[in-house]
Amino acid sequence: MFIHYRTKGIFIKRQEREEADILFTVYTQNFGKIDILGKSIRKINSKLRAGSRELCLSEIEFIQGKTHKTLTDSLLIDNFPEIREDLDKTEIAFQICNILDQLVAEEQKDDQIWELLLESFERLNTEHKLCYFFFLWNLLAILGYQPELYKCALCEKKLDPNDLHFSSEQGGLVCSVCAGKDSISVKAEVIKILRLILNKNWDILTKLKTEEKNWQELEKVSQKYVFELK
Repeated sequence: MFIHYRTKGIFIKRQEREEADILFTVYTQNFGKIDILGKSIRKINSKLRAGSRELCLSEIEFIQGKTHKTLTDSLLIDNFPEIREDLDKTEIAFQICNILDQLVAEEQKDDQIWELLLESFERLNTEHKLCYFFFLWNLLAILGYQPELYKCALCEKKLDPNDLHFSSEQGGLVCSVCAGKDSISVKAEVIKILRLILNKNWDILTKLKTEEKNWQELEKVSQKYVFELK
């Protein structure tokens, strides 16, 4: 006899299988990231369809078989309508899901990651593009990769705000003396944004006005740091 497990989860990825099945990747409150097979779920009369869409928060039930978990129930809690009705927000939500899937191992419960994912989706439902960077950098911090942003990561000396360099290899900012070939020059304004993100200072973040080139630089730093971790 199979044991039925229940938990809340956000559907972050789907892969269609033959015979109308879908293999879902769900980040759950109680079990971390898991893969669950939705059998015949692509059929119109499937009772599981409504609560099993990507970017949905649902209460799910599943059983553990010999080779995989099978979805047995899915009750929709929140489909985040403001995200779905905005293409830019939808894209950001998928970015969040993709980086979560890339960086987090399967079946490792983590309350901090669960709360961060929920907070990011709830804020994205009402706010703006900062949510991806907010999720990414706070996820990295939870996983033990928080960058050094207040002193040189190598020699620990005070930094010159007019001559900042970011080194993925050294794990954060480095002074001009310690900067190596892997380092990239970064503006103080970008580091200010990163510090606010890691301090979760939404009061200031939501009022922040910065030039587009600073967002591009933050994206460059983010991509380089994540690439070095893989």
